[in-house]
Amino acid sequence: MEQWENTITLRGTLQALPEFSHENHGRKFYKFILEVERLSGAIDLLPVIVQLEVLERVDLAGGSMLRVEGQIRSHNFSDGSGRHLLVFVHAMDITAEEGPSINQVRLRGSICREPTFRRTPLGREICDMMLAVPRAFHRADYLPCILWGRTAQQASACHTRDEICINGRLQSRIYSKYTDEGVSERTAYEVSALTAEIPSPPST
Repeated sequence: MEQWENTITLRGTLQALPEFSHENHGRKFYKFILEVERLSGAIDLLPVIVQLEVLERVDLAGGSMLRVEGQIRSHNFSDGSGRHLLVFVHAMDITAEEGPSINQVRLRGSICREPTFRRTPLGREICDMMLAVPRAFHRADYLPCILWGRTAQQASACHTRDEICINGRLQSRIYSKYTDEGVSERTAYEVSALTAEIPSPPST
């Protein structure tokens, strides 16, 4: 791929003070949840990971709202119930900033799983896809995306390795997971596309 993109800008409310997450190659990382309100009034609860030296530049006493600039990252991990995809925001810059909520994402990557087209019970058209977005050191982030309406129809004609560019927002969604121990609530994160640049199907 000649060019790839992965940027996210958020402005939202800090749910609680950052807590220590982990240490990697001598660098300490902290985590927190940012509450970002949609135009509909619904709230997305988005996990943010930030390096300590970036966090130390922010005056958290200056207000409860933060602006976060960074990338969406993914990490595969295993537990007793199987493998899971952890999706989070990797913050590269944070500032204390009041104002309206912001949730802007731009991704350019390649489809790494055949898109799935479906309709809701009310007839709304949806296309689910997994986008692989390369980053440094020959790594990639695998990001669930959801497209709607006519855009979903167009995306459903795409195939693995097709390149696509998405503009949208990162959203959280609670769902029920049925296990041997019973039903538990879990949270999924996905990029909801507002617009998309989709390759045209080959002419016949």
